[in-house]
Amino acid sequence: MFRSSVLSLMVLLASPVAVTVVYPGMAGQPGIKKQTAAAPQAHVTDPGSVKPKGMVWIPGGRFRMGTPAANESLCATPGLTSDALPVHTVEVKAFWMDEHEVTNAEFEKFVQATGYRTVAEIAPTAAEFPNADPSLLVPGSAVFAPPSHEVPLDNYLQWWEYRKNANWRQPFGAGSSIKGKENYPVVHIAWEDAVAYARWAGKRLPTEAEWEFAARGGLKENTYAWGNQFTPAKRYMANTFQGSFPSKDAGRDGFKGIAPVKQYPKNGYGLYDMAGNVWEWCSDWYRADYYTTLVRKGTAIVDPQGPPDSFDPTEPGVIKKVQKGGSFLCSDQYCSRYVVGSRGKGDWKMGTNHLGFRCVRDAK
Repeated sequence: MFRSSVLSLMVLLASPVAVTVVYPGMAGQPGIKKQTAAAPQAHVTDPGSVKPKGMVWIPGGRFRMGTPAANESLCATPGLTSDALPVHTVEVKAFWMDEHEVTNAEFEKFVQATGYRTVAEIAPTAAEFPNADPSLLVPGSAVFAPPSHEVPLDNYLQWWEYRKNANWRQPFGAGSSIKGKENYPVVHIAWEDAVAYARWAGKRLPTEAEWEFAARGGLKENTYAWGNQFTPAKRYMANTFQGSFPSKDAGRDGFKGIAPVKQYPKNGYGLYDMAGNVWEWCSDWYRADYYTTLVRKGTAIVDPQGPPDSFDPTEPGVIKKVQKGGSFLCSDQYCSRYVVGSRGKGDWKMGTNHLGFRCVRDAK
């Protein structure tokens, strides 16, 4: 599935200048500055009497993280679950989590209060892309542009484009708007944009382990956030892609493209849209070998904060953060990452129109 910088691949046709390596990668691979782990929290099990508005209590506990190799068969495109192996036992402490993705209305309040501009609203610089045509250094973001006919699924550039002036206010570029879509997830959000919002709100992004524990809703090792059947009693439980990907979304789940929040049943913890609709940023750097590295340590895994650096062997030059949950573009033909234990990843400096976030708050 598309997870890299369309800006550099499609428009600028040049690689960014090398990122200064201040923390060495594992096994001699490229790395980036070490991420500072959050200070250890006391193990709080009682949510107390004050419930943060719009958040639900996640009680914490042990669970099996990742997805079995057998789930590889749920998608026609091979290789989607290898980075989610081995399945391993993890413990997370209790925390609060937003009941749904951050919406356009919520993000707009942040922008009005701070004057913040997202990465998509700022033009790339010649320092970042020294070999690019200056006329191409324009603000914008990646937009899903379905072809008019069926295409081979070996090149995502056939259905993604870098669109000038696409951003959270204009999801499809100049002339588009979020008017009337205040209750939709905010999109075209780069990782640093999500972090800025979270800090303003007195929250933070979830770790990958926290996100997956919460998504499971108290169920044990099930395939999906709601159970083991994708459409129990023929009912769609998430906003995904039905039809011929990527050219025709049949919309049998009720929506073609992005949907407002809270359109499908909540999970066991009271969380909405933990599968499908939009991908969600996590705090962790992405490494394909991270789970293997954790298990090799042979110690109890409690509140893992992710690896100290990023490396994806399929795109070694792109620095990535973990994304979870899948989106309205996930399909059993191409990307079945609505499977609850699977992993996504994306260029931390890039947003798309199927990528958003939600926040968490530590228990006190």
